[in-house]
Amino acid sequence: MFSIFGSKQPTTTPAEPPSKQVESGNWIARLKTGLSKTRAVLNTDVSTLFQRHGKIDEALFDELETGLITADVGAGAATRLISRLRSAARDKKISDAASLQAEFVASLIDLIAPLEATLDTTIAKPFVIMIAGVNGAGKTTTIGKLAKYFQSQGKSVMLAAGDTFRAAAREQLMEWGQRNNVTVIAQDGGDSAAVIFDAIQSAKARRIDILLADTAGRLPTQLHLMEEIKKVKRVINKADATAPHETILVLDANTGQNALQQVKAFDDALQLTGLIVTKLDGTAKGGMVAALAMSKPTAPIPVRFIGVGESIDDLRPFNASEFVNALIRK
Repeated sequence: MFSIFGSKQPTTTPAEPPSKQVESGNWIARLKTGLSKTRAVLNTDVSTLFQRHGKIDEALFDELETGLITADVGAGAATRLISRLRSAARDKKISDAASLQAEFVASLIDLIAPLEATLDTTIAKPFVIMIAGVNGAGKTTTIGKLAKYFQSQGKSVMLAAGDTFRAAAREQLMEWGQRNNVTVIAQDGGDSAAVIFDAIQSAKARRIDILLADTAGRLPTQLHLMEEIKKVKRVINKADATAPHETILVLDANTGQNALQQVKAFDDALQLTGLIVTKLDGTAKGGMVAALAMSKPTAPIPVRFIGVGESIDDLRPFNASEFVNALIRK
């Protein structure tokens, strides 16, 4: 039996009152704090590395490369960054290491900039976002934070409790629904695809802007479950021929380079259109964002949002320049 929770949702929810400048400043501060463990791996503040060496030599490049790989930037990205620094030092005749720091920042921003892409949710109503991920990646919590974010943009939101395998998943999503005052479509047990199909019909009837569809966590090696999630996507497409309009994989930053395997497996199964990187505050492996940029060099899957904490506001759209500056500078 299907259930609907929190049905008193307004058509739109006004943005929060604080000014955008104050809010942006608070986010930058949280981002810097959240990336502190990764920054520590890169010698606490990369500027100390460049200033400590004084001159440009092999010891500088070796130490920087070691820090990059330890931060899970990946061998490919580290090699590319070091190569560009060598070229910049030669071509621009830079002789002192401190002057090379700006080149490093610019090269890192250039590397991950292709991951930055604005999510346009105005192309459909409801705009259906299918959310996948392995167990423990923070999928359900991320959905709650996304609901808050979209509401702050003046959008109406509905949640579909499509994770019908994990006992606490439905209750957890209902709690997020209550916190955000949004409707949750759920079912006691049963079929994930059926829950989401019903949620799409309900979202259409209520003229909801955004539908966030949860799915059960699964490992890429669980082939039968990967086949099942393909079915969920097919059913979504039957409910709305243009949906899902966004298919997102939630990645736990703690997994580092293993995230690349998850991206490949889920992309093969679902044709991903976006990624969300969570738990960047709990790991020294934040450099994995650079590895994501190298995973599909010609057309990397965009990182739509990043998360750096437990607060409901600690999930924001990915901005390459903000990310790098928070990673490099205290």
